[in-house]
Amino acid sequence: MQEAVKSCWANPSSIHRDGQMARHQLEKARGQVAALLGCAAKQVVFTSGGTEAANLAVLGAVRSRPGERKHVITTAVEHPAVLSACAQLEREGVEVTYLGVDSRGVLDPEMFRRQLRPHTVLISCMHANNETGVVQPVAEIGAIAREAGVVMHSDGVQAAGKIPVQVDSLGLDLYSVSAHKFYGAKGSGAFFVRGKLTLDALFHGGRQEQAQRPGTENVPGIAAMGAAAEVARKAEEAGRIAALRDRLEAAIVDRVAGVTVNGVGERTPNTTNLRFDGIEGEAMVIALDLRGFAVSTGAACSSGAVKPSHVLLAMGLTAEQAKSSLRFSLGRSNDEQQVDALVEAVAAAAAHLRRLSPSYAHAG
Repeated sequence: MQEAVKSCWANPSSIHRDGQMARHQLEKARGQVAALLGCAAKQVVFTSGGTEAANLAVLGAVRSRPGERKHVITTAVEHPAVLSACAQLEREGVEVTYLGVDSRGVLDPEMFRRQLRPHTVLISCMHANNETGVVQPVAEIGAIAREAGVVMHSDGVQAAGKIPVQVDSLGLDLYSVSAHKFYGAKGSGAFFVRGKLTLDALFHGGRQEQAQRPGTENVPGIAAMGAAAEVARKAEEAGRIAALRDRLEAAIVDRVAGVTVNGVGERTPNTTNLRFDGIEGEAMVIALDLRGFAVSTGAACSSGAVKPSHVLLAMGLTAEQAKSSLRFSLGRSNDEQQVDALVEAVAAAAAHLRRLSPSYAHAG
């Protein structure tokens, strides 16, 4: 990113030498992201992040479909980027069906088949959940969409760079990602768009990014995204990080009474969501922050929200249980010593907070 700031400062749409240096860096990054997703470079469109990519995929795909009556199928556990885009479509007269998950947080692909209508134009289903890490059966859902001739989008922000992604084998037409989720720079994202699928652009201006996303590209951010994609594609960290996640879960469940794992089965290696009975999640976040550990009560984009997690509610948790849940995210720099120190901090914080909680009857 620093090198691109110094040497690729020109507009990549310019035909002079400096502009073409920037263009070369842009296209190099496009190829690196394409390799991570298992697609052709020309099928990658750069955006300002995952939210814009998801909005362009969902809004752009639906608005470009012919016909006055349109129907979209999505899920109750999507990221707000998709849910808010669907809410906007509803304001525009589009019918939207929101499918639920089971207590594990997993979708049943057959629900999508049962909800198909003659005027269904889009299915949007996240690849991995941002709060629980649960991986959805996207390939099975994609096969249903392809059989029905319906455009299929998946929000891959939490999956790309963490688990293998091959958009062809997943049966996808659109796939959105965000650079900072695999150690790129914040403010950069991309989406895969299949073949000759046309989308209605959100912005209007020049013809950058195949006229899908006008505006001069953020070359330094995109260069960093490409480099991060290259590292993520070659890295062999998933097994080690999953082992750390399992170590963390098992130790906390063993050391602290009244802890439940929210979301089980196939998950991304880095994420676990734990419920602490009798403890307010926000109080636990503060207690752990004071001990040097950063955790979350849900999605970072929802920080400050007073409502319980819509993901956990969809899984059947009560509002009180959802507010007692924390998301722990592990990464490349974490090791066993840090995990063990976190376990000690969680045990101490939980004991302290339960002593202060008159509603918790099982302390100790």
